[in-house]
Amino acid sequence: MIGNKKSNVQIDKEQLELIQNAQKRIKQKKRLYIHFVVFLIGSVFFILLNLVLGFGEKFKIFETNWFVFAILAWLFLLIYHTFNVFITHKFMGKDWEQAQLEKLVAKQKQRIEKLSETLSINEETNLNESKKKSKLSSNLTIIAAVAENDAIGKDNQLIWHLSDDLKHFKTLTNGHHIIMGRKTFESFPKPLPNRTHIVITKQNNFKVPEGIIVVNSLNDALDVAKKDSQPFIIGGGEIYNQAMQIADKIELTRVHKNFEADTFFPKINSSIWKETSNIYHKKDEKNEFDYSFISYIRK
Repeated sequence: MIGNKKSNVQIDKEQLELIQNAQKRIKQKKRLYIHFVVFLIGSVFFILLNLVLGFGEKFKIFETNWFVFAILAWLFLLIYHTFNVFITHKFMGKDWEQAQLEKLVAKQKQRIEKLSETLSINEETNLNESKKKSKLSSNLTIIAAVAENDAIGKDNQLIWHLSDDLKHFKTLTNGHHIIMGRKTFESFPKPLPNRTHIVITKQNNFKVPEGIIVVNSLNDALDVAKKDSQPFIIGGGEIYNQAMQIADKIELTRVHKNFEADTFFPKINSSIWKETSNIYHKKDEKNEFDYSFISYIRK
């Protein structure tokens, strides 16, 4: 989102200990395997040295060739090594590994939850900061025409025609900055007269007529409109979602009918927004549906 900074995720002490234990376990098994191979080769070498080459042929302990005791001593060390790896460290077996894995997963879930909380706080802080930087006079206004089921459009087009709503929109936004997403701008046959258009898009080479301002974020749009006493957010769905967190007013035309749509207006939370005006109008020859002009301010 706007102005987020990347967090540097570090491995904590407990996770580092788990990794080090796993590495230690692998090294132990490798050393045991090497010990076993060398023991087999060494035993054969001792036998050949004594019986074939005659080395220490006359040296016996308790009437037994010396290499037998050498092999037994080495075997004792091998058995001790095996015992140390597979018995002493039994607590580091599959059950232990599974327990540690579950512990790691739980730890990561906690880390992700904390990171998500931090990002949400940062997002809200950044949006509030962008508003302060823009020096708005507490009049950032969302304006929209919304069906009973919160539908606002389909296939990037309006799904009704209300003459009075268009006049209402023109009266409120005339002479002001209107902020919109790229798709909303593309739905216009031509730019609206006597208004400053600010289009938000991630496209670097988006072509617009002369006089249209293109920015990459809502933060940048607010900065451009900072001298306007009442800039308006006019769509689409994603821009509305972002603006709901910082807007001061909502001017809503509620069309009293449900419509099939692919774009919807965000829910208006009554604990955040206070209704200050609600004027109902019945349908007539120029307006095919009943509708209401409703105004909200942030509590």
